[in-house]
Formats: sequence, C-alpha cells, structure tokens
Amino acid sequence: MKAITCIKPGILRYNQPDAPVLTSGHAIIKIKRIGICGTDLHAYQGTQPFFDYPRILGHELAGDLIEADTADGFVPGEALTFIPYFNCNNCIACRNGKTNCCVNIKVCGVHIDGGMVEYLSVPSYTLVKGNGLSYDELALIEPLAIGAHGIRRAAVQKNEFVLVIGAGPIGMGTMEFARIAGAIVIALDVNNGRLQFCKDKLKLPYTINAGSEDALARLKEITNGDMPTVVIDATGNQEAINNGLKYLAHGGRYVLIGLQKEEISFSHPEFHKRETTLMSSRNATREDFEHVINSMKNGLVNPATYITHRVKFEGLKDIFETWLDPKTGVIKAMVEMD
Repeated sequence: MKAITCIKPGILRYNQPDAPVLTSGHAIIKIKRIGICGTDLHAYQGTQPFFDYPRILGHELAGDLIEADTADGFVPGEALTFIPYFNCNNCIACRNGKTNCCVNIKVCGVHIDGGMVEYLSVPSYTLVKGNGLSYDELALIEPLAIGAHGIRRAAVQKNEFVLVIGAGPIGMGTMEFARIAGAIVIALDVNNGRLQFCKDKLKLPYTINAGSEDALARLKEITNGDMPTVVIDATGNQEAINNGLKYLAHGGRYVLIGLQKEEISFSHPEFHKRETTLMSSRNATREDFEHVINSMKNGLVNPATYITHRVKFEGLKDIFETWLDPKTGVIKAMVEMD
C-alpha cells in the first residue's frame, strides 16, 4: 500500500509497507482525507514532544470502513472518522473518564504510526459515525474537538471575555467554540493575515496584533479595565505561554492547549495575587467529538472555512515543507487520497 514516512526531521519518504490485516477488536479504514496539523509540521521540524523517528504522521483523518471486528452499528463502506488517542481503559485517568490523558496513551501519528497511508488499522472502540458529513468535514472533527475540549475545561460562561492567543487552526477552533459557548472572544496573534481571517471568516468582534499594538492597553480598553477572565494559549510558543498570565483577570483561568518542550515560567506573585487557576488541555474525548459533529450539523461551524490548501497524496512530499512558511497563508491543508 502507499505510505509516506518522516524518516527524521526534514525528511519525508514514500514507501510501500504491507497493508494491515484485521485483528480482534480492530477495524480497517481506507483513508480518503488527511488534514495537516501543527503536530505534523512540528514533527517535521523536530520540535514535537513525545516523538520518535521514523514515524508515519497523520491523525486528522477520514475514510471508508473496509471491515471491523466488534464494531456494532458500523457497516463496511460507510464514511467515518475515529478518535486517534488510543487509551488503555484501565489506568486512573481512564477509570475517571479522562481517556484523553490516559497514562498509557498512544496517539496515532505521534507515539505510533499514523494515517498518511492507504489503509489504517484502529481499535474499533475509537470509530465515530460519519452522520452524513463529507470526508473534508470528518477530517476536521479532531482538530476542532481540541478547541472544544479546551473550552469545556475552562468552563466558559456566556458573556465573559475569552482571550485566545494564537490564531492557527487549533486557536481558531478554540475561538469558534468559545463563541458557541456565548463568550466575547478576542484573538491575539502577530500575523495580520490570520487576524483578518478571524474577522472575516469567524466574525470575531476583537483582534489584536501583539507585534504592532499595545496588547495590554487594548485588552483593558476592550474589557473596561477588567481583563479577560479566561486566557487560552494555542501557540505552543514558550515566550507566549510565559507572557500570557499578564493578560488574565484576577480570579481568572489560564488554559494551555499549546505544547512546547521547555519549562514554563512566570512570576509567582503575579500568579498568586490573581488566585489563578492554571490548567492544561490535552487531546479530546468522545463528548467533544459529538459536540463538534452536532455543531457542524446545526450550522454553527463551517469546516470548509478552514481549508485553504489542497494536494493529492502523490504531491505531498514536494509541497509539505512550504507550509512551514507563513507567507503561504495556509490555515488548513487537506491531503486527498484516491
């Protein structure tokens, strides 16, 4: 079968591994769409934590079910996606319903080989019904679920100010689900093109360019001096994460969706005087996937908004590195498999 492997940072290579065979408790999917996310790009750069090489990338996926064992309600030929975080169902996190941060988690395309392949075997318990959604829509459920999970972690309330730092695809999804929760959303980035995208496509009321504006002053102006009660980092940038606390209201919640390799560091007095709630948000759960699907079906989110670039699988290797350049204007690149 066709596949592409990241041999080491900076090198992708086409290869032809054996196609998977059906095993107990698993399903075989013929991949139709592969969304390219920050994890894939960071892995290519060599900056992604929890990563070993060589690795087949890809976890934003959609396809057709070929065959399955112990998958009640699913039939061969139907379009679907799956939850790409394979959990043990036994550890303390799993027993408490937090399968997204399982002690023994294996994330498809990170800890184990992923979906840049023609056929993929996944645990049957991870399958997610297509519900009539297109392949493009199905491939975008997972990245949007990341944002939906972060908003659920933050317990965002109607009419509170939520600042999302980082206007990449994950940040944009986070903004959308903050809006759906009823929040007044503020986008902070240094890329004018992406901030304009947030205004035009996501209809956000406020955007701030941290490179050309006094972000602190603008936030005080927007919030009438109160500052946002929720600040969410979706950059995965150490400097941005360390600086995010200063934008938070007293009594607020600071949520880290973005991930980087180094230590986080900020003033303990600043953290303490706010009685800050600090939390991470990792992956997503089936509840978040269902929330995204329902939001798509009800017209609250338009997945097509995000797809700015397309490529056939055969052309992926030659174009992949260009998506690291902000000048390409890529928001979400979608790979099409025949």
